Amino acid sequence: MATVTDATPWLRAVRASHDRLAGIVAGLDAATLRKRSYDTEWSIADVLSHLGSGAEIFSMYVNAGVTGGDPPSQDAFKPVWDTWNARSPEEQAARSVEVNEVLVAKLESLTPEQHETFSVTMFGAMSMDLAGLLSMRLSEHAVHAWDIAVALDPSARVAPDAVDLLIDQLPRMTGYMGKKAPAPVAVAVTTTSPDRALTLDTGGVTLGPAVADEIPGASLALPAEAFLRLVYGRLGDDAEVKASGVTLAELRSVFPGF
Repeated sequence: MATVTDATPWLRAVRASHDRLAGIVAGLDAATLRKRSYDTEWSIADVLSHLGSGAEIFSMYVNAGVTGGDPPSQDAFKPVWDTWNARSPEEQAARSVEVNEVLVAKLESLTPEQHETFSVTMFGAMSMDLAGLLSMRLSEHAVHAWDIAVALDPSARVAPDAVDLLIDQLPRMTGYMGKKAPAPVAVAVTTTSPDRALTLDTGGVTLGPAVADEIPGASLALPAEAFLRLVYGRLGDDAEVKASGVTLAELRSVFPGF
């Protein structure tokens, strides 16, 4: 039997991310819901709509992973998106909190045996255990929650409990998030809170543990939260960053965001 990663810390972080965002949403008026989020093309309500439709789609994957049934097809997504897009900003906000709570409660109701046997195929080929599914949801929810929070408070940061987990998922995701640099360079990346030593190749756009005898041509030192936002295309000039042999502008061009 394949090794199953403990889903418990991921589930706790998903719950905490939902509760934090629900607390933020509870205080928003109609005008604020229409305010631009960090994503210049989306209002705060648009981000909440995205998270709400995502919760419904993730629920389909949860059902498939528990029952052993087929995962949802792409054809199942469009009606969900159309329904959310047709709602008013006030409805999007209220319903987003409601359906995210339903998703989290469903995940919390799974038995230890269901944790162990959970398996679902995503994107046509990637088989995931429950921790894998939760890592995807936390990645989406925590970062988009920041998109909302920072529009209301420029000092907002991605939640530390999410950063502690997501920082170790970045090597798997970097290839999907980045694009090849015009002038590739190997970058020694060191982070704090938590501490990590990594090597980023901006040519192949890969990220992995630092190798002791390797001497990259550039270096980057910054908080793990800031590095997470860099890879997600969300790092401004708000973090303490030390770079040598590569500029932040060059790194931002590798990770344009989504």
